[in-house]
Amino acid sequence: MIPRLRRASTFAAVAAIAVLAPALDTAAAVPFFAVAGAAFFGVRDGEWFETLALPGDREAERLYGLVSFALAGAGLALFASLPRAPLPYEAFAAATLAVGAGRLGRTLVSRRTADEFPLVAGYVVAGTAAALAGQIAVRLQTGAPVDGATLPVAVFFAAAAALTAALVRSLVFSRDAHITTILVAFVTWGFIALDPTVDAPLVVAGLAVTGALGYVSFAIGTASVAGMLTGVVSALLAVVLGGVGWFLTLMSFYAFGGLASKYRFDEKAARGVAQENEGARGTGNVLANSAVALAAVVGYAVAPHLAVPAAPFGFAFAGATATAMADTLSSEIGGLYDGPRLVTTLRRVEPGTDGAITWQGELAGLAGALLVGALAASGSPLISPVVAGGVAAGGAVVAAGVTGMTVDSLLGALIEGDRVGNQSVNFLATLAGAVVAVALWAVV
Repeated sequence: MIPRLRRASTFAAVAAIAVLAPALDTAAAVPFFAVAGAAFFGVRDGEWFETLALPGDREAERLYGLVSFALAGAGLALFASLPRAPLPYEAFAAATLAVGAGRLGRTLVSRRTADEFPLVAGYVVAGTAAALAGQIAVRLQTGAPVDGATLPVAVFFAAAAALTAALVRSLVFSRDAHITTILVAFVTWGFIALDPTVDAPLVVAGLAVTGALGYVSFAIGTASVAGMLTGVVSALLAVVLGGVGWFLTLMSFYAFGGLASKYRFDEKAARGVAQENEGARGTGNVLANSAVALAAVVGYAVAPHLAVPAAPFGFAFAGATATAMADTLSSEIGGLYDGPRLVTTLRRVEPGTDGAITWQGELAGLAGALLVGALAASGSPLISPVVAGGVAAGGAVVAAGVTGMTVDSLLGALIEGDRVGNQSVNFLATLAGAVVAVALWAVV
């Protein structure tokens, strides 16, 4: 354990060099190149090699893991410090520290437990704290303000960087910190480019609620670790870039969709219609159902900068979410009943056949679309509705959700198979729901 802690501490120390970038200016990459050179040429064996080596490094007798991480830092430093290079120093520092300190946080927690959720939490908490500290250090050097108006925004960027890093790590790059760092830097840069207005209580509440719901989804088995992280990132974007109404609308799908997957799971498994991975939804499933909605959230945040109407993005978001909810409930509830019929011919088929529907499932889907429509169109003195227009707007969302659900069934019957998977069909259906909602917005 001590060698692992030393290795993680070394990666965190290398990451911390990023905060010196404003002071070093065009020489910001030099320390990273120095670390890479020393690790590659100077450490080939001995105690430090054994301490810093990743599993693949020992066979090659080179510290490729540390060298790659340092070179990634050097590349980002060049991109942030050279004239006309656009990468903000804040994105560079936040991304590098989120990965380096996140790794250290996970290692520290692993001394106490091997359970995955605490390990992920350790990564995210440490990464967020370090990314926030890095941004503050950068802003102090550049003379940018650090006050009550800018700190909530920095917290959002830090949390987004750490969560993205944890998500990428959980998917494919658990040992490739250099790739994770580069991806997180560009994601953070994108968030900074949005220039969001962040309310301090909202971002704190958003982090607390999304974190708690993420834990619950993982604990009861409705989401895998990667699926949980994807859901948390999505919900955080919804509440910060959209608002409370957007958050509640999206969370209704995550909550009811997840519970529907676990509802009478053993019975559905026996019938061959259960969600794979024992009902725990992964990143692919979450994104297939949420990607269009998330794109709409980002579009809503960008709209003021482009002088385009924001309302269509609200309808697109609600229509896509209503489709995802309706389709999930119709599949999970309808799969429990006998006598499914193919949507294209209405002839009876076996349960689990792509494109098969039951009246019970259609009714459940309609109920789901009604719920999303009500949430999206409802408002209060404290919560602005996702779609303005009252009952008519809510009805447009419901119609879009039911249409999208039907499109999913049609695509399932016509094209789903070896070449086109269920996740692709889900994405196309939510896109159809979004398009229908926007078209109806033009009428409403």
